[in-house]
Amino acid sequence: MSVLVVIPARYASTRYPGKPLVALRGPDGEPRSLIRRSWDAAMSVSGVDRVVVATDDERIRSHAEGFGAEVVMTSVECRNGTERCAEVAAALSGHEIIVNLQGDAPLTPAWFVEDLVKGLRAAPDAEIATPVLRCDGATLNALLADRRAGRVGGTTAVFGAGGRGLYFSKEVIPYTGQSHAEDAQTPVFHHVGVYAYRPEALAAYPSWDVGPLETLEGLEQLRFLENGRHVLCVEVQAKGRKFWELNNPEDVPRIEAILAEDAHPNRA
Repeated sequence: MSVLVVIPARYASTRYPGKPLVALRGPDGEPRSLIRRSWDAAMSVSGVDRVVVATDDERIRSHAEGFGAEVVMTSVECRNGTERCAEVAAALSGHEIIVNLQGDAPLTPAWFVEDLVKGLRAAPDAEIATPVLRCDGATLNALLADRRAGRVGGTTAVFGAGGRGLYFSKEVIPYTGQSHAEDAQTPVFHHVGVYAYRPEALAAYPSWDVGPLETLEGLEQLRFLENGRHVLCVEVQAKGRKFWELNNPEDVPRIEAILAEDAHPNRA
C-alpha cells in the first residue's frame, strides 16, 4: 500500500515571509534553502512511493523544480498545510497514507516519519497520527525562553491512554515550573510538525469550519480534535539527534548549529 509525502510550502508566512527560500548553511558551509533541506529529509525516508512539494507560489515552484523536486500547484485559498495536502491527495488519489512533512522542519529524521506511518497502520481506529518527542531539560528550557521573550516557538502536546491526543498548544503544557537540569527527562512532549492521514479524514478536513481552539492557537491539527476525530500521538526517539523547527528568524543560527553537528542529520 502506497505512501505519499507532501511538503506544503507557502511564501506569505505571517511570522516569516519567504521562509521556504531562506538559506541554511550545512557543515560544509554550502547554503541550501529551507525547502531543499526539507525535501532532502523527505527523500531519506524509506517506504515512501512519492514525494511532492505543494505550493501556490511561482517562486517556490521554480526553485523546487530547479533542484529536481516534483511540484503540485495548489490554491491560494488553502488556509494551512493540511488543506494543501487535501488538495494534493484529491489530485493524486490512490494512496493508503498521506504524510504532511512541513517545509519548516528540515531536521526531521527519517525514522520519525517511518515510525509515524507504522504507528498509524497499527492503530485502525486512528484517523491521523503525529509524532511527539519527550523534551529533555535543555529543550524545555529553550521552549520556555521563547515564551518569556514573546516568541511563538515549538508546540507541545498532551495525550491520554493509547497515545490518543488530548490537546496541542503553543504554550508549554503541562505546567512543570521554570527551571530544569539540561539532561533531565521531563513530562513535556515537543510536537513534531509531521502528520500522517488516512485519505477519508484528510478529504473531510477542508469542509469543517475553523473552530475557536484552532483560531486561538493557530494549530491546524486542533480542527481534527474539535470535530471529535481520533488523533494518535506516536512517541519517537531522538537517538542523540536534536530537533527544532524554523518558526522565526532567530531559529536560523540554531538550526545551522545543529546541522553543523552532523553532516547527515536525516540518516539513522
